[in-house]
Amino acid sequence: MVADANSSRPARRSAALRALLLLCIAFVALTALAANAARAASDHPAQATGDTFAMAREGLARANATEARMRAVPLASASDVRWIPEPVVRRALGDRAPADALPEWAAFVRLEPDGRRRWLRVDTASPDDGPRDGVTRDLFDHAAVAAALSTDAARIDPDRLPIARLEFEDEPGVGSPDGAWPVVFLSIEGNARTLVAPLLLADRADAPPPVRDANAIEARALEEPLRPGSARSRGGTVSTSITFVNRLSRPVRLYWVDQGGDERAYATLEPGATHAQHTYAGHAWIARDLEGNALGHTVGRRTPRSVFIDGAPREAPGRDDAARAPRPRPDRDAPRATPSARSTTNTIALDGGNVVIRDAAGATRFTTTDGVDGDAYVGPVHVSPDGTLALVFKVQTAPTRTITLVESSPKDQVQPKLRTIPYAKPGDPIDRPVPHLFDVAAAREIPIDTALVPNPWSIDRVRWAGDSSRVTFLYNERGHQRLRVVALDVAAPASDAAPVASATARAVVDEHASTFLDYAGKFFLEFLSDDELVWMSERDGWNHLYLVDVSNGPREGAVTRQITKGDWVVRRVLSLDRDARTATLEVGGIHPGQDPYHVHVIRVSLDRDETTILTQGDGTHRVEFAPSGRHYIDTYSRVDLAPVSELRRTSDGSLVATLVRASTDALVAAGWRAPERFVAKGRDGVTDIWGVIWRPIDFDPSKRYAIIENIYAGPQDSFVPKSFAAWHGQRDLAELGYVVVQIDGMGTSNRSKAFHDVCAKNLKDAGFPDRVRWLEAAAKAHPELDLARVGIYGGSAGGQNAMRGLLDFPGTYKVGVADCGCHDNRMDKIWWNELWMGWPVDESYARSSNVVDAAKLEGKLLLIVGEVDNNVDPASTLQVAHALMEAGKDFDLLVLPGVGHGAAESPFGSIKRAEFFLRHLR
Repeated sequence: MVADANSSRPARRSAALRALLLLCIAFVALTALAANAARAASDHPAQATGDTFAMAREGLARANATEARMRAVPLASASDVRWIPEPVVRRALGDRAPADALPEWAAFVRLEPDGRRRWLRVDTASPDDGPRDGVTRDLFDHAAVAAALSTDAARIDPDRLPIARLEFEDEPGVGSPDGAWPVVFLSIEGNARTLVAPLLLADRADAPPPVRDANAIEARALEEPLRPGSARSRGGTVSTSITFVNRLSRPVRLYWVDQGGDERAYATLEPGATHAQHTYAGHAWIARDLEGNALGHTVGRRTPRSVFIDGAPREAPGRDDAARAPRPRPDRDAPRATPSARSTTNTIALDGGNVVIRDAAGATRFTTTDGVDGDAYVGPVHVSPDGTLALVFKVQTAPTRTITLVESSPKDQVQPKLRTIPYAKPGDPIDRPVPHLFDVAAAREIPIDTALVPNPWSIDRVRWAGDSSRVTFLYNERGHQRLRVVALDVAAPASDAAPVASATARAVVDEHASTFLDYAGKFFLEFLSDDELVWMSERDGWNHLYLVDVSNGPREGAVTRQITKGDWVVRRVLSLDRDARTATLEVGGIHPGQDPYHVHVIRVSLDRDETTILTQGDGTHRVEFAPSGRHYIDTYSRVDLAPVSELRRTSDGSLVATLVRASTDALVAAGWRAPERFVAKGRDGVTDIWGVIWRPIDFDPSKRYAIIENIYAGPQDSFVPKSFAAWHGQRDLAELGYVVVQIDGMGTSNRSKAFHDVCAKNLKDAGFPDRVRWLEAAAKAHPELDLARVGIYGGSAGGQNAMRGLLDFPGTYKVGVADCGCHDNRMDKIWWNELWMGWPVDESYARSSNVVDAAKLEGKLLLIVGEVDNNVDPASTLQVAHALMEAGKDFDLLVLPGVGHGAAESPFGSIKRAEFFLRHLR
């Protein structure tokens, strides 16, 4: 049947009219959009062209400018808090200084909201007219310093002195001509010039000497001995010198100790030699004999020093404090045979990888012959206090793996360079130290049972008892599931016919875990005496301290008492007071209701259930104790609370005075938005998981925002910021229009042992079940968070984590940027991975491998790596890239020439990371 053509004309006309109307509406809409785009392009040209790289570059530039603006906003705060050394206070008070209970003075900088700065001194007491705790006065004459700095062309405001830092000089004779005025050295910002300003004493009638140029002071050399122990260098820019004089009859080597504690050899002094060493104030130097034994250290000061090396002991060898005898205990009544009555003129040394014992005339009395290349005796030689015994380690050395890095674009040549670095990986053979004990007096080796040290990762912390009856050392077993403090008890020779001493090995402490022992982050061992030590352990499920009996009586190796206990953790031991039998500790989780990661400070008794909580404010705390320990300055803050600084008494933690309570009002007025602390339940529905949310400054709660998680789930610590900062790095991406979050999930540290153990042989977990629940709870509480658009980024272990989020939780994470990731733990450094993944290498390594699971990838992934990364083998990233290619997966790869670890934090890398999110997470 054929329809009448005319019957369809009205319908066609109606459809045409509707189409025309829609075209008109579309034209109007497109015109409006074009106008809006034109207006936006005038502010952000890159957005008009869709150039995401330019958008990222411009966005980060705006974020950097905002950061600079926020950091420049002056806040009321106290900074550079430090206690003035006791010799300075005593010299300042002169005849008025009491013999005991010397007043304690602290110096700090007070910054006012209007930008004014004052260097102040707070007094805990005044000796002449009674207590005046908390009295604050100027530290020096600000007007005099301003006058000394001013020129005809530039006048300096006394309230805005350009001082970079200050140091106190406690040496008599430096400062005023008569040495009566202690001084402060003031380093000037942007200038190598240093001034000397007299310490202001408000109650002193005589006029202070003028402010002087420290560089023009004629400093006199002072003579002093080496100090016992060692130290690390701290930052110093003031040139000085140390003249070392070797008064020993043997050569000595000098080492500079850097800020990380590494030693670098500088000079060898022959007997009687003198060596003038240029250095800087605050830089540390240690002297060792040729066997590696430490002779003592010194630290550069502003005035030159002449330091002599004579080998004289500055403290009784083998004891933590020779002036104090061990505390009497009932189980020590029984006498024990020791070699303490013996003496010898023999000496022990190393020669060609063997041990040699010589008599006073230099004749060889004994030598080992089994020391060969690859299995030799090595220093230092640990000699007993009476010189009759020595412990030496014979080390079977293992071949060291190396990795080769290609620097494609070196600055000094056209052709690439190869870099080869030692880099042991999980499962590799390692050096094996074996202890050997020698009777120096009898010139013989003492056989010992080494069954307690079968497979060492390391053996260190060697310590002789003061009476030479025992040597102890710490054994860390490979696999990091056992730590032992091993004692070798030495018995004196049974008779003149058999003049060699004997030894018995026993475990004083034997700590074992089925998962791992976090020796890198939760370890403390200190002897209170020859027969008593303090030990850190998670044996009850929380990190606490224990008192252990070391004696060879009936209670040997017994835990005398648990010093701390509760559902909270010891974070760090600040000090032990052997006289008062107390310990001062940094702890976490001791205040119910507060963030368990907040660091608080407590004092505990070693012998009784007595705990004094020294910090109360809801925040994370840092304390600076006075030299005497009677007072301290407590500064605390949170990410959403500006710092508060208080002066408090150590006896009971009571408040003396609030020095400064900072305010964020000026920051808020400048547009700053405080981060939000957010807590939600973890995978078990019980455990609190803590995190922080950063929103852009122009945040609009009526809009929907994509979420980006900054992840680092390394088990060695916790990582969410806890203290205040005007700008956290997470804000950089937030200012591009995202909400950025950071979370500490299960498997990270500083909570219970069970919380931490989630990571054992299971680094792939990375707390993701907790993170996903946290994100869901945050989105429920804040509807502006768009769970359909979630990105994730991280570096190193965080790079491994970022990719793992896309592999295992693609329903949550859509876009990821993985920087320099250790994507397969078999490819990464040995200690970090064997600690958490165990030894020997087993199938758990493969289960956590991003390379093995690469075919599971969903979402958008950018891999970033620096070609000369010497922290994580760059091949780890290239191997995961190869696995993705083999699996036919789409991804982006960025290799940065000449860049090391943390490539995504380089200027270009950070732009590419931001660009990737702009491209895929709008």
